[in-house]
Amino acid sequence: MEEGAVDTGLIKPLADVRELRVGIVGTGFIGRVHARAARVAGVRLAGVAASTPERADAARHELGAARGYGSAEELVGSDEIDVVHICTPNHLHVPLARAAIAAGKHVVCEKPVALDSTAAAALIDAAEAAGVVATVPFVYRYYPTVREARVRVQAAAGPPRLIHGAYLQDWLLDVDDYNWRVESELGGPSRAFADIGSHWCDLVEFVSGQRIVSLVARTSIAHDRRRRSSSASFERAAGDGEVRPVDTEDAALILFETDAGAGGSVVVSQVAAGRKNQLRFEVTTDTETFAFDQEHPDSLRVLRRQGAEVIPRDFTTLAPEAAAYVTLPGGHPQGYHDCFDAFAAETYATIVGAAPEGLPRLEDGLRAVRLTEAVLESARQRAWVEVAP
Repeated sequence: MEEGAVDTGLIKPLADVRELRVGIVGTGFIGRVHARAARVAGVRLAGVAASTPERADAARHELGAARGYGSAEELVGSDEIDVVHICTPNHLHVPLARAAIAAGKHVVCEKPVALDSTAAAALIDAAEAAGVVATVPFVYRYYPTVREARVRVQAAAGPPRLIHGAYLQDWLLDVDDYNWRVESELGGPSRAFADIGSHWCDLVEFVSGQRIVSLVARTSIAHDRRRRSSSASFERAAGDGEVRPVDTEDAALILFETDAGAGGSVVVSQVAAGRKNQLRFEVTTDTETFAFDQEHPDSLRVLRRQGAEVIPRDFTTLAPEAAAYVTLPGGHPQGYHDCFDAFAAETYATIVGAAPEGLPRLEDGLRAVRLTEAVLESARQRAWVEVAP
């Protein structure tokens, strides 16, 4: 390293992963994000599979993959694939992950990893028995300012006393907005919480070091019927399909307690007009509040009785544990893609023998499923419930 240069952590690979052969199952919005992260990490994008062979072939050209597979099952069983990324509708996660693990493949599985905690726990057992790495992309952990918040919370004079925030979107605001996630047979019994509330809970537990142990929840459905369309995530619907009943929630309100006695709340909604992807939280200790907003991720606000401080995302201002995820000098915005790139790089590095701290694994996916089950049970009972440990 030249004199005066800054050690910027993940700008340098954690390990040589160039020989890993990656396959992507599902080539919609999130599948393309996975494919990009794989290319950035330097692995070999060996193949893709989509809903039809024709779509797989088209995606192969668009994404720069070596091959388009005729089916997900063909890709998962191929001897030319080492790591399977599962980016399909939720109901396919378990069978594809189970098949990949049985074939000795490492797995990156989108959340929810399963539609119930029994199936999620069985995947963990299978992965452990097979000796494969299995991770879940809770990628908001990889914002440098989130890592800074975690360092500062752990070093604070007292433990977190209050944790609150929201995750708000509006892409399903109108009755004509549609996506496969609306259909419980494809997306599962929870939509808004399982899809985005799980991200918020993972993030605040990661930052605070505390676990949500009990909660009371209310869920609501803004449109009990929606007009079906073939629109992709975050796209406007055509509004020309059949009208179907809706049985998954558009919003959830949750009040909770943690294992260390902190109280908290979160509002989750996919029908919050004008909010595109606002994930925000505040963690309050005895002397400070740490505030993060994913739509403005290049700064962390630290609030004290005497005033507020803004910590910019920069090599020179962050703790080493956070600066390791800075890939650009301050003033050059980092974003969601950078988080995903870091997550993918750490997954591949773990496969070849590295041990990065904070990598979200199947156990974290199971945690999200158990929180989802608690939210749904509380909403049914209209009562406080315990979260399964």
